[in-house]
Amino acid sequence: MGSSAPFVLFFFIASPLFLFSSSAAISVIESSSTVSFEEGYTQTFGDGNLMLLRHGKTVHIALDERTGAGFASQDLYLHGFFSASIKLPSDYAAGVVVAFYMSNGDVFEKTHDELDFEFLGNIRGREWRVQTNVYGNGSTAIGREERYDLWFDPTEDFHQYSILWSHDRIIFYIDNIPIREIVRTESMGGQFPSKPMSLYATIWDGSNWATSGGRYKVNYKYAPYIAEFADLILNGCTVNPMDHSSACEGSDSARYDSVTMSSDRRAQMESFRKKHMTYFYCYDRNRYTNPPSECNIDREARRSYGADGARLGNHHHRRGRSHHHRSPAGLADASF
Repeated sequence: MGSSAPFVLFFFIASPLFLFSSSAAISVIESSSTVSFEEGYTQTFGDGNLMLLRHGKTVHIALDERTGAGFASQDLYLHGFFSASIKLPSDYAAGVVVAFYMSNGDVFEKTHDELDFEFLGNIRGREWRVQTNVYGNGSTAIGREERYDLWFDPTEDFHQYSILWSHDRIIFYIDNIPIREIVRTESMGGQFPSKPMSLYATIWDGSNWATSGGRYKVNYKYAPYIAEFADLILNGCTVNPMDHSSACEGSDSARYDSVTMSSDRRAQMESFRKKHMTYFYCYDRNRYTNPPSECNIDREARRSYGADGARLGNHHHRRGRSHHHRSPAGLADASF
């Protein structure tokens, strides 16, 4: 990837209805209806650790001493809007990882694409953390993790986490607030996810890395750890699993490709980053002697981050892969 066409990352706080440049783009979210588990998903592992409630409108997945659990979309998708409302396990949850992500690792084992939300549990009194990551064409040697604190307690109620993926951009949302945007550039090549993916949700034991770099493990005295999923949305272009031909044509596909961020919202980017981002891979000098080429280094902002990419003085307390078993290799000690 060349530095002349940077991998652009934008952060915003705004209502999604102000973020799009056309009515077609607005309709992507407005027209997204929920589906039941039976209509769109299948269990991937966990035996009895997956439970359906409200006629399949709510899904509980649990981690205990035997196993975690997970489910996946029945279909492959090439672009779309994917969302779920999630309530995370409360109390002591160190080592517990809940993931909501898109991947095609089962189809493209060595050249897989991936879009991640990962939720990392913590010891009692310390809040859950959320991180996003992007892989394209098997580019796992370069982790693009960004980690955030949350402005709410994700164990007290459901909150919505969404991914909008089109030919040219990817947007991550929390409660309809866009928190990260990745814009496709020519220099990125295959490192921008471009192959059909399925949507997954999992809960598993990440004791070896998830909390303080593995210092705090899952304590099964507090099991089962239950993650609750509701308001499941699969609004995308389905793909034939045999030949990967897409069911979306013309205006259907254009609905996702037309999504853009309005320029008047970009001024809010730095406000969100400064307030909520707690780890930025571009600032991780221990990991990357030379930052990945898409990184635009703000030297003044980098002074707020240590050599490990973690924001200095960030020790917030709680406010009032496969099965996603993958440690982000080289990621800074996850003590924040």
